[in-house]
Amino acid sequence: MKRVGLEDDGKNQTWGALLMASADQVKALVKSHAEGDDARFYAVAMQVAAKAARAGQERFAQDLRDLVDSLRVSPPLSSRVASVVPMSQPRGELASLLVVSYPKVRLSDMSLARDVFERLSLVLTEQRQRDTLAQHGLKPIHRVLLVGPPGTGKTMSAQVLAGELGVPLFSIRLDTLITKFMGETASKLRLIFDALVETRGVYLFDEVDALAGERTSTNDVGEIRRVLNSFLQFLERDDSESVLVAATNHPQLLDGALFRRFDSVIRYSLPDADIVKSVIQNRLSAFKLGRLQWLRIVKASEGLSHAEIAAAAEVAAKKVVLCRHDEITTSDIVTALNDQDRRTPVKI
Repeated sequence: MKRVGLEDDGKNQTWGALLMASADQVKALVKSHAEGDDARFYAVAMQVAAKAARAGQERFAQDLRDLVDSLRVSPPLSSRVASVVPMSQPRGELASLLVVSYPKVRLSDMSLARDVFERLSLVLTEQRQRDTLAQHGLKPIHRVLLVGPPGTGKTMSAQVLAGELGVPLFSIRLDTLITKFMGETASKLRLIFDALVETRGVYLFDEVDALAGERTSTNDVGEIRRVLNSFLQFLERDDSESVLVAATNHPQLLDGALFRRFDSVIRYSLPDADIVKSVIQNRLSAFKLGRLQWLRIVKASEGLSHAEIAAAAEVAAKKVVLCRHDEITTSDIVTALNDQDRRTPVKI
């Protein structure tokens, strides 16, 4: 018979103490580690140590308490560097349906109307505090519909949500999702909603009106209506921890039932005078500006989107650099704004 030495006995005590941790504590440890929530991880570890001490496993309990105390004072290198998002790459059929990216853009990088800024901030706050909400039987906002003219920041807002939350952005490719065989489209939709559960991220359905147009349209057919009904059902049943973002330039084309499936509807508009000034100043922050006549600039920007104004500012900057001028003038910016084609807004 194998003799159990002191070293083996110590291991047995350790495993025995670990087995005393409740299932909820084990799940909490794994979840907090995955989310990088050190405070919660340490708190649960101390609970496990206390339970082990009560069960007579004092040596293991003290070792665990000492380890937690040392990590609190000097965290391991992995927690001192910037949090890295695990690289999630769609595989199989999902690879043709999703395009993954890892945005670094932040909310402070955008020039937004106050109400849009506050609504996006609320989404971020609730997502970051989802565990606190869950303790009270509440769920965070996780289905967001963005509506407004092209180039006003809808797509970039989805990037901001992913960047702020530190999760991947999955953009749904409607060109491969929607096929002439509508039964296939519904099956592909199911794959995407399964992915929402399996991999936490921000999932963007851009130009969602192509998928969720009004069911009473005279050009509609039965199969297209069934795809819309499937989409509505998937939305209603979605209880994942991912954030689903849908965006459209044509809200009037959406089926009315779609709006009720979203926790928040955020409406974007063309920039006002303050936003015009903010967009230009942000884009030209690295350049010397003359005494700009903002009334002229704002007037020249009428009807332009955020993206077009930013593009015009860049044109003005390149002109100054290439012509070796000392500063960017009002005329440089106004000329660039007037040259923007208002019929084909740049997407942002």
